[in-house]
Amino acid sequence: MATGIRDKVAILSMGCSRFGERWDAGPDDLMLEAFNEALADAGIEKSQIGAAWLGVCLEENNVGKTAGPLAQALRLPGIAATRVENACATGSEALRGAAYAIASGAYDFVLALGVEKLKDTGYGGLPVRTRGVNNDLWLPNSTAPGAFAQLASAYAAKHGIDPKDIKRAMAHVSVKSHDNGALNPKAHLRNRITEEDVLKAATIAAPLGLYDCCGVSDGAACAILTTPELARALKPDAEIVSIKALDLSVSNGEEASFQSWDGASIATAQRAAAMAYASAGVRDPRQQIHMAEVHDCFSITEAVLMEDLGFSQPGRMVYDIMDGVFDRQGQLPVQVDGGLKCFGHPIGASGLRMVYEIYQQILGRAGERQLPRVDLGLAQNLGGHPHQNVCSVSIVGRYGA
Repeated sequence: MATGIRDKVAILSMGCSRFGERWDAGPDDLMLEAFNEALADAGIEKSQIGAAWLGVCLEENNVGKTAGPLAQALRLPGIAATRVENACATGSEALRGAAYAIASGAYDFVLALGVEKLKDTGYGGLPVRTRGVNNDLWLPNSTAPGAFAQLASAYAAKHGIDPKDIKRAMAHVSVKSHDNGALNPKAHLRNRITEEDVLKAATIAAPLGLYDCCGVSDGAACAILTTPELARALKPDAEIVSIKALDLSVSNGEEASFQSWDGASIATAQRAAAMAYASAGVRDPRQQIHMAEVHDCFSITEAVLMEDLGFSQPGRMVYDIMDGVFDRQGQLPVQVDGGLKCFGHPIGASGLRMVYEIYQQILGRAGERQLPRVDLGLAQNLGGHPHQNVCSVSIVGRYGA
């Protein structure tokens, strides 16, 4: 009978490049930047890594269809290397593959790395057909801002909330994330903004304005994984960070094909979270999760995810947001590193970048944005549109907690 991977896999070390318009660096440079940080902290030699998983979404503008460029850039010792892709959850998918390899007992040490170069496409947003490079998620007569903007109107109708109150809550989400990102030297956008800035900004897809949308960026992040026993042997005096759950839900077409979906939530997020909570032993997410990094491609996405992940009761997220529950000083800080709003979204790297922040917070390495104590953190990725997507939920915490 399946038992999950709770506390079967330890994160030995992690690394993260600086995110931004990295005209100075190709994908190989970004991979090395993240990997060198992780290897320096791992306490092992590169030759001890037994296998690697590379997450890249758009191979045409990055490293091609295989993991060969990862092996070459890092000079890995002729080991198994696999390229994976799962839309915006690609980085999380690389972590999932590597974690399952350790949990199975196949390897002692493995690498999960995600990278993406988006600024070189020559297009202002995520590439679609005829603009930049080919993207298999292309949908006719549909744009990402337009699709996600509909979450706001559907949520307002479902819960009887004034759209102006939702707009103000969205503005608070953006301001909060920028405040956090201003404290992060690896973030792309480190400018603080005001709610007035958000509310007066140009409209992209009503009610989403400019500051409600995440940017386009380049970056890489990685993790070296092992067993808790080997991690303890290598770092006897250090806190061991372990994976509690890695779960994935993919739309089966129900949301877009039937009338059971109300358009005001992300169904796959609810399913993936339920599976992850069961695996991790989480019964009360609002109380047990100490921080979260969620897929804030747009401010309304983060807002509705607060209910989908069980952090807010149905119909209450607007009030919890405005009460500061998810601020850095609040009960459950969300996007402590600045989120996609401040890092941008180099697709293959985002999932691992989220876990990197949780890892840093657990170990007390987050500098100015350090939280008092983090025992358990959640990272959530969403790829696609609200009605057709893939969602991953990763829960990471102190070993044994």
